[in-house]
Amino acid sequence: MDLYTQAARLGRPFRVGGAATPLGQHALVGDGATAALVGVDGSLDWLCFPRFDSPSVFAAILDPDRGGRFQVAPAARPFESLQAYDSQTNVLQTLFTVPDQGVACLTDFMPWVEDPRFSVHEVHRLLEVHEGSLQLEVIFDPRFDYGRGETRVEPAEHGAVAIGPNGERCTLALGSGVRVEPRSEGGVVAHLHLRQGERTWAILSWGGVQPEPVLAYRPYDHMRTTRRFWRNWASKLRYDGPWRHDVQRSALTLKLLQYAPSGAVVAAPTTSLPESPQDGTRNWDYRYSWVRDSAMAIRAMNLIGYPEEARGFFHFVRETIDRRGQLDLMVTIEGGEVPDEMLLPGLAGHAGRGPVRIGNAARDQRQNDITGLLLDAIALHERQGGAVDLGLWRQIRVLVNLALEWSAEPDHGIWEPRAAPQHHTHSKLMAWVALDRAVQMAPLFGETSQTRLWREKRDALHAEIMERAWNEKIGSFASVYGGADVDSTLLLFPTYGFLDASDPHVKSTRERVVKELGEGRFLRRYRSDDGIGTQEGAFVLCGFWLAEALALAGQLDEALQVFTDHQTATNHVGLLSEEVDPATGQPLGNFPQAFSHLGLIQAAARLDLALRLRDEGIEHPPQELDLP
Repeated sequence: MDLYTQAARLGRPFRVGGAATPLGQHALVGDGATAALVGVDGSLDWLCFPRFDSPSVFAAILDPDRGGRFQVAPAARPFESLQAYDSQTNVLQTLFTVPDQGVACLTDFMPWVEDPRFSVHEVHRLLEVHEGSLQLEVIFDPRFDYGRGETRVEPAEHGAVAIGPNGERCTLALGSGVRVEPRSEGGVVAHLHLRQGERTWAILSWGGVQPEPVLAYRPYDHMRTTRRFWRNWASKLRYDGPWRHDVQRSALTLKLLQYAPSGAVVAAPTTSLPESPQDGTRNWDYRYSWVRDSAMAIRAMNLIGYPEEARGFFHFVRETIDRRGQLDLMVTIEGGEVPDEMLLPGLAGHAGRGPVRIGNAARDQRQNDITGLLLDAIALHERQGGAVDLGLWRQIRVLVNLALEWSAEPDHGIWEPRAAPQHHTHSKLMAWVALDRAVQMAPLFGETSQTRLWREKRDALHAEIMERAWNEKIGSFASVYGGADVDSTLLLFPTYGFLDASDPHVKSTRERVVKELGEGRFLRRYRSDDGIGTQEGAFVLCGFWLAEALALAGQLDEALQVFTDHQTATNHVGLLSEEVDPATGQPLGNFPQAFSHLGLIQAAARLDLALRLRDEGIEHPPQELDLP
């Protein structure tokens, strides 16, 4: 589908003036090693090179004055903009219309190579005029190392060379005859005039020792190869339900969030985008691999036909445990220790809502839920035909015994409150999941006495949760043992098969969660004090959990409404943030967020199954979620 066809479907264009581009008006391109946010104004506002967790080169999304940008756009303001992905790819197209002058199309992509260990570390930008004639400009203003040191940008024969304070280097190569000149605000700018049918390339290249930009990039070959890769990959999708477009876009987004050389999945490609509508108190760095988030993302991808991504992640986990001798709740994308959390006072923060943080202090927390989510993902992989080898099984046995040990201890839980550890119900549920999935897989490896022990402990833990997590006064399970507050993880009892969706404990808990945490169309994850302060937005993943829970309970019409409310929280190119402002529906938090997209995939699969079974006269779908 070309962009003109998509434009008719997209409807009203964005009007681009002089103000900073809002978070939701961005799309993502990537190469399996890192990813860039590109605004509807043609500005590349976020990019860390050469990896997701490297220091930023462009960070205008965190500070339009000091962060740095790479913009290709009409020189005249205002202009109109439409933006969409080329069908079934992560190749981005942005259509600029300047009234009474002309129309131009900007195509953005990062070349994808066959062996992800050898990424070319480039961004290719093709600008073509389709109608009339336009004055256009290219602004190249990199600011290395989060803008902390001086970046020297020098004009060169075919573009510009940028050199950072620590010797970092990147180059901009422009089409023949285009000249750059210094820009008073920083970096360089090139002005060009293109008529209908004319085009030019602007290509960013990271690293290398070449003193000058090189024009011989064979960009059209890269474009063809990259498009072909994405379309071949997208064609493997096994989901054919009513939300196929949304599921495919979520799968393509999750693929962009996987660090291909290791198999790790980042929670999001950004840092410090505010979760609070008021301030930046809840600004965190998500450019690392949480075992929990990654396992849930891999489970969702495996569910819809992408077992290779699952194998890559399980290999990453196995190597990381072998190397570090432990299972950390989060690691870097190469399996190392996450850096200390620190502030970057030189950047103002998104929309001025700092602080900007790098590193993440939650690395030191205790989160006992991670083993259950990992084993649940492995069990689905095995059930879908992906063999678990003996080496992985040996590590599974270690993880199960670790889950058993942790099940008696308090932790910080899935939501990472900066408060004292407690006995979180969700963490206990995940310990039960770890034992249950191990019992399911054990016969494949001839386990006997140990399997009996796991089964006994699993049943004992089930009884413990029913006794200690249930609060008779509120008629609901509580977030922590002996507590009176609820959180959205309590919706997951039937999803993981702990209780049937028709169980009265499940029904009353679901109703309590909706009553206490519902906020308009959306759902908060909790309302209890987490030691951070300030109000956050509604959590997108939790809304998709609610849609699943309602579908399992046979309340399909309600489930469809909740799903639609959250599916429509996607932006113009189908991307989801971590949270939304329940008052306005505007995105909040790091963007795009793996949690949100995996939630969409699983809820869409659950609803599709429920719809198919209802057509067959079956009101309550089974807990197991396997696509045909």
